[in-house]
Amino acid sequence: MKYDHILVRYGELTLKTKNRKMFVNAIRKTMIRALEGLDVKVKANRDRAYIELFEADPYEVMEKLRHVTGILSVSPVVKMDRTEEAMKETALQFAADFKPGSSFKIEVKRADKAFHLKTFDIQDMLGGLLLRNTENIRVDVREPDYKVMVEVRLDAIYMYHDVISCVGGLPAGTGGRALLMLSGGIDSPVAGFEIMKKGVKLEAIHFHSPPYTSMQATDKVKQLIDIMSERTGVDIRLHIIPFTELQTTLYDKIPDNISMTSTRRVMLRLAEKLAEKIDAQAVVNGENLGQVASQTLTSMHAINAVTSFPVLRPLLTLEKNDIVKKAKEYGTYETSIMPFEDCCTIFKPKAPKTRPALDNVLKFESNVDFNPMIHRALENIEIYEPDAKEDSDAFDSLL
Repeated sequence: MKYDHILVRYGELTLKTKNRKMFVNAIRKTMIRALEGLDVKVKANRDRAYIELFEADPYEVMEKLRHVTGILSVSPVVKMDRTEEAMKETALQFAADFKPGSSFKIEVKRADKAFHLKTFDIQDMLGGLLLRNTENIRVDVREPDYKVMVEVRLDAIYMYHDVISCVGGLPAGTGGRALLMLSGGIDSPVAGFEIMKKGVKLEAIHFHSPPYTSMQATDKVKQLIDIMSERTGVDIRLHIIPFTELQTTLYDKIPDNISMTSTRRVMLRLAEKLAEKIDAQAVVNGENLGQVASQTLTSMHAINAVTSFPVLRPLLTLEKNDIVKKAKEYGTYETSIMPFEDCCTIFKPKAPKTRPALDNVLKFESNVDFNPMIHRALENIEIYEPDAKEDSDAFDSLL
């Protein structure tokens, strides 16, 4: 079947009324970014969008739209004149792909209630046509093998048979800005995708401790940023924090069993200061309740006490296998499991406390002035922009 358009159905923005224009403009901008380089034209209306296909592959276009937040579903469609002849001709083209012995159903939506044919009239006309002109097929209105869906709108008639689910939610940038703590593991990229579903625009922070962590570990995080940016159609800026001085000081001055708690507290202090600088309203991380020692409720309480800044944890109650499933769906899993350790893994204590007492943590931290080191770390941030990608073959030797 030769499709000439992709029909895009909106997600939660359909609930918006007075400010819908702002949401539609945002999703149009994101779709244009996601489809950059393809021979298409994007037209976004109040209630849906259409992607006009020239030489572009419709399935490549739909794959690039799957993770664009704000899109509920897409369909490859044929646009035609508002005539009976056009509907009949196109329906026969659809039926040419039906397998012998299969069943079908005609579904009709009449957005234009003034159209001269009613819903039943169109169903009867097209259903009878296909039965007369296609051998060994039958009608099944409950569980058909094929659906031929017809939409009668003011500008044209659209016909399709596939509805492909997408991420839904709200368009990027309509839900404020947040800073994602990106470790390079499985969880944090998934947390980023999940929070972006609500229209939140992300920047990311990553802690790098050379020579204890390798450049390959940082390159892995950059590749995750590239994947997230490409999948969502939104460029995500990465802030790489030099963390060696702070981490070695924590290792030397803080007892081993609470060092992870103090490390996370210092990371959160850095994240808060950066978030304020970039005008973010929250910090996001991939913490999952009870998954590791630093993610018990007691540990989270001790860590969070260092800041009054909102900390969002979209994966808090998910099962690990569900997080892995989402990582595979989002396309980050294979990169996340590449064997390059981050700073938390390398300096992992042998027996971390699962219930660290905040008073005890504060007592040991009071012996160290972290402020000058935090200031130096923030003064020496490396910025990575997805548009300024390094050589894409950087990982070839590792595969």
